Amino acid sequence: MNKRHAAAAATAATLSLTLAACSSEPSEGSSTSALTHIHGLGLAGGQLYIATHEGVYSPGTNGKPVLVGTSKDDFMGFTVARGTTFYASGHPSQGGNKGLIVSTDAGKTWSSLSLSGQSDFHALDYVDGSLYAYDATNGLLRTSRDGRTWKSGATLQALDIAVNPSDPALVLATTEGGVARSTDGGRTFLRSQPPVMTFLSWKAKDALYGIDISGGLNRSSDSGATWKKVSSVPGGQPQALTAVNAEHVLVASQKGVYESKDGGKTFTRRMTVAGGDG
Repeated sequence: MNKRHAAAAATAATLSLTLAACSSEPSEGSSTSALTHIHGLGLAGGQLYIATHEGVYSPGTNGKPVLVGTSKDDFMGFTVARGTTFYASGHPSQGGNKGLIVSTDAGKTWSSLSLSGQSDFHALDYVDGSLYAYDATNGLLRTSRDGRTWKSGATLQALDIAVNPSDPALVLATTEGGVARSTDGGRTFLRSQPPVMTFLSWKAKDALYGIDISGGLNRSSDSGATWKKVSSVPGGQPQALTAVNAEHVLVASQKGVYESKDGGKTFTRRMTVAGGDG
């Protein structure tokens, strides 16, 4: 077992999550009745994008997921940076690590930027023109201004990260012991503190969202010092979380992709998920 799988397995077991792979693959450009193994969510130009083990999908006119572009690679880390520029990471369909890849046409085509074959970023965040990434292959936090050259930060076992949109020096990471906090841009982290969260997303200074291990969606207005439960994530075990803004939240779980426009109080199902636990 390599470092990536060892780190992911240890953290995922504690957080009651599974980063398992699946074997089915859709045809190029095809629609599928339901998604499986979701790793990331994003919204660009009003369009929903769903990063999965078998490519990036968007809702089609018939309500079924449609493959964006032709890539059916495993998209692990995924973030919408600005406009139609997306960053991602994961594994080619034939195996290995993709390092950091970029799309400037909303996921239709992708090109390699850096660390191909070396790193698999399981979590990506884009804040104030910089990329923050959790390198699961090597178990460390990395940062980059251009996506080509990287600064190595702290070594830790984490599942997700979130960066304060108003103060990028403040970085949070979900670990088996709770939420770890960095005040120096990820170079060092303080000891993790409860509660234990699985996923985090932070798009407004006073609206940090986190999903706890019981599936509760929580919100913090004080940078994670205290949390208030808003609701329970619909559809079973959570797979991904993205806050679009202070009130607009996207969540993927075992049974679907859900959207809330009232700060997580109520959700509408946007897509169906078929038995995924990735």
